[in-house]
Amino acid sequence: MKAATHFSLPIRLLHFIGAGMVASVSERHVWLVAIHKPLGLAVLLLALVRLALRWRLALRWHHGAPPLPASMPRWQRRAAQASHVLLYLLMVLMPLIGWAMLSAAGDPVTAGALRLPPILPVDPLAFALLRRAHTALAYLLFLALLAHLGAALFHGLVRRDGVLSAMLRGGRDVREPEQTASG
Repeated sequence: MKAATHFSLPIRLLHFIGAGMVASVSERHVWLVAIHKPLGLAVLLLALVRLALRWRLALRWHHGAPPLPASMPRWQRRAAQASHVLLYLLMVLMPLIGWAMLSAAGDPVTAGALRLPPILPVDPLAFALLRRAHTALAYLLFLALLAHLGAALFHGLVRRDGVLSAMLRGGRDVREPEQTASG
């Protein structure tokens, strides 16, 4: 079984579409607030499609994520795995909590002509709690995205180990970081 050397094109496209959509939502931009509900639904659907595609590729064709460089310390490997789990979890939970929050407020979740059914009964206390959770998780998602970007840049600019190129161009020289003359 040959190990993957790059992320597949569908995975890379979904990654950048999802990251761009999540990063673009702000309460300061009224026109973006108007599309917040369909954006949240799109993030949820894209995250679920991305997870399904990644699992299918890994299980069926043994083409999951490319291996991390062997020289990467164990704690960085674990941090990378934990950050991916956190990002997927947040990309699924955030829209679901938003949907539950709007349901508790009695507001419909719509995307064009599509109107989703409420998933909670109207409940002002539940709305208040879910709104706080949605806001707190939004900040956590923003921090997780910044950490993900920072780690990618660290691998591309400092370690130069091919991790960033696997994300951007789809190919990776799985090579060790350049050694200095002293070792």
